[in-house]
Amino acid sequence: MNRRGFVLAATAATASMRGLRAGAQQLLNVRVATTPIDAGAQPFFAQSMGFFRSAGLNVTITTISNGSAIAAAVASGAVDIGQSNVVSIATAHERGIPFGLIAAGNLVVSRVHQAAAIVPNGSPIHTAKDLTGKTLAVNGLGTIPHVGARAWVDQNGGDSNAVKYTEIPFTAMAVALDAGRIDCAFVSEPQLDDALASKHFRIIGYPYDAISKEFLLGGWFTTAVWAKANPEAVRAYAAAMRTTSRWANANQTASGKILQSETGIVVTPQTTRVLFSDNLDPSQIQPVLDASAHYGVLKTSFPAGEIILTL
Repeated sequence: MNRRGFVLAATAATASMRGLRAGAQQLLNVRVATTPIDAGAQPFFAQSMGFFRSAGLNVTITTISNGSAIAAAVASGAVDIGQSNVVSIATAHERGIPFGLIAAGNLVVSRVHQAAAIVPNGSPIHTAKDLTGKTLAVNGLGTIPHVGARAWVDQNGGDSNAVKYTEIPFTAMAVALDAGRIDCAFVSEPQLDDALASKHFRIIGYPYDAISKEFLLGGWFTTAVWAKANPEAVRAYAAAMRTTSRWANANQTASGKILQSETGIVVTPQTTRVLFSDNLDPSQIQPVLDASAHYGVLKTSFPAGEIILTL
């Protein structure tokens, strides 16, 4: 190569490197907090499949075991975006905390039962009416499972005010049932599959159906201040989650491998997987707000659009 050719090649290479650096610099940095479960796995899928980078984002993912800690991290600015359930965001809204949803997450669909009310095989309980005076366990009082359990009892011949409710983690419910400390448990996946596989328990109903045949259980939120200051990042994150939701729903074998790798959750071909919504639709949120208000978890219902951040 002559000197002129060398200079031209070097110039072209330098320009190319500058372009790569400029492209990298254009990525928007976003810090995301999620729970290490299937319902919180969208960021893992997006990172692994390159959906964040395609959307122009450089995302750092932090796993936090509970929603209250995630809310505290978002409120303090330790992270930018967090995973939460709809009721928690609605409760924050009632208290004047400026949280809002920017992307949809876990979608409850009746045809794919992700949770059920179960009892021991030998239990005399067969219907909601049989729960009068009995103890029913949910993972948290004032949560969506608690609201769903009460609505299901009332809609199926029972009286939710005549049922005793206690708070037990999903992971401990089967043991509590076996020991006779509770009479019924509203169990979610993956613990539901594990409980049924033991052959010790049977399903008596699907409480989430009493809220709606389809509703948004959770999503991705941030503060109004951060969203206003970072509109491009908000739009990019929402776009990445839409892509991720569609991919995850259509590729559960591949997403299961990522989930297992990132969280340690064992995923088998028989595992019932979470479905995700690809659209932050107020009509999928409103039934949760209405039911939560009816059972006193919220002071009153309000238009679902009030907890969706728009730019």
